[in-house]
Amino acid sequence: MKIGVIGGGQLGRMLALAGTPLGQQFAFLDPAPDACAQALGEHIRADYGDRDHLRQLADEVDLVTFEFESVPAETVAFLSQFVPVYPSAEALRIARDRWFEKSMFQDLGVPTPEFADIQSQDNLDAAVKRIGLPAVLKTRTLGYDGKGQKVLRHPEDVDGAFAELGSVPCILEGFVPFTGEVSLIAVRGRDGQTCCYPLVHNSHEQGILRLSVASTNHPLQSLAEDYASRVLDKLNYVGVLAFEFFEVDGGLKANEIAPRVHNSGHWTIEGAECSQFENHLRAIAGLPLGSTAKVGESAMINFIGSVPPVEQVTALADCHLHHYGKAFKAGRKVGHATLRCSDSAVLQARIDDVLQLIDKG
Repeated sequence: MKIGVIGGGQLGRMLALAGTPLGQQFAFLDPAPDACAQALGEHIRADYGDRDHLRQLADEVDLVTFEFESVPAETVAFLSQFVPVYPSAEALRIARDRWFEKSMFQDLGVPTPEFADIQSQDNLDAAVKRIGLPAVLKTRTLGYDGKGQKVLRHPEDVDGAFAELGSVPCILEGFVPFTGEVSLIAVRGRDGQTCCYPLVHNSHEQGILRLSVASTNHPLQSLAEDYASRVLDKLNYVGVLAFEFFEVDGGLKANEIAPRVHNSGHWTIEGAECSQFENHLRAIAGLPLGSTAKVGESAMINFIGSVPPVEQVTALADCHLHHYGKAFKAGRKVGHATLRCSDSAVLQARIDDVLQLIDKG
């Protein structure tokens, strides 16, 4: 089976690394000349809206998936005329737009922060009066890793904020006094079979995920799985979906979903019976899903901007290096380390070892 992937970044690269042992081949459509996934398959260099090259991709592969939600939903809808695409264009349309996403959560009874659609500064002023401050203004599409958003803490932060984010459609969300941020990686097959990985505790630096630690017997696991199942079934979803939550007052409030394999699930490569990448490929190919059970205690640490010397990372006990082969650049995810240990105390010591190595750089 040959699988087409829209996007040729590290997620596409890791999909191919997981799919090669399954006998799968890959083609990546990406406009970047240095797309880091190209070493793992054919690279069709073209814009995501280039219909001639999209048709070329469709003619060459058995099915198509995508590695990030910045892909236009129209691209997926076009491809779907010629080849199966998972997840669907409708799932992508909703997941990539925060207003559609939050509205779906509300319709499904999944708790969210208060929110309002913002199409102008006047809309923003009125919404702030209703929701109050602090609040977070976000572009409806394309924002990630802290981009495309602004925290509004004081009245003076509100003035001109709509223009500051480009005068594009936005959403205002009430600020959530959360005690933690967690994410659930779920996977749903073509036949509706659904599996979930353990909830992951996430820590961010400057809006970018730095550390994810897989939980053991989290008290909110069942609730998170219930909320995720409502979304998966509503969208008739196929593949891996990441669901990010805020922990609030002993419960969960939905932050956002990502219709793809996700950074907070990278620990599964070494830390679960079947990784999120393999399970995504199993799901879209119509294969039985693999076990999501943990193997030991696991965590993932992102390398942002640069990767420490390989010999230093690989010298650390219980540490597995994943170097993306990307040019180093401030604020860019260029690699990660996964840690797998026998118990939580050892895991924390290993996390500290990696963070100290990063700090030395």
